[in-house]
Amino acid sequence: MKALLLIDIQNDFVPGGALAVPGGDQIIPLANALQPRFELVVATQDWHPRTHKSFAANHPGKHEFETTELHGLEQVLWPVHCVQGTSGAELHPALDTQRIEAIFRKGTDPEIDSYSGLFDNGHRKATGLADYLRGKGVRQVYVAGLAGDYCVYFTAKDALREGFETYLIEDAARPISAEGYEQAKADIERLGGRLVSSAAVLSQQAAT
Repeated sequence: MKALLLIDIQNDFVPGGALAVPGGDQIIPLANALQPRFELVVATQDWHPRTHKSFAANHPGKHEFETTELHGLEQVLWPVHCVQGTSGAELHPALDTQRIEAIFRKGTDPEIDSYSGLFDNGHRKATGLADYLRGKGVRQVYVAGLAGDYCVYFTAKDALREGFETYLIEDAARPISAEGYEQAKADIERLGGRLVSSAAVLSQQAAT
């Protein structure tokens, strides 16, 4: 079975949001069109407490987008975003959620960031997504969403690490940094993942 993973298509990550990804809203029609091609559709959702240590606001004297160290890991200090229970944390209203079977929330531990939909950045705790996919008999995962050079990238890397045949739908993701996205795509290929276009996926027979 193959699954579509829709990563963090949330209000705070589209233009006008607290941590807007350039052109982030442009992938939503693609995300909607892709869903019928898959037997299983799963979404992830950044779901931070307001006290999260990845927020620059929680580090006096530090500024947004500076890097620091957090429990031995390099950490970008982000604007406050996707706070639990806020409108910014909600999935974008234009995203079709009828086919989404499950939503996995991440970044709930205030002490460590969680880019990947499968693990936190230190691989200390699993979200349960990998076991969920295995329980459904999934062998192939196709990854799309926001942002291409962070949460999409880390999800693809962890899916490969967990033994899934992994495809990044290149044009169904948008990055914070174009250069960073090129590096991320090269790394995914180096690790054994594959890059694919939405047109190629849409040309496949729809799931029944």
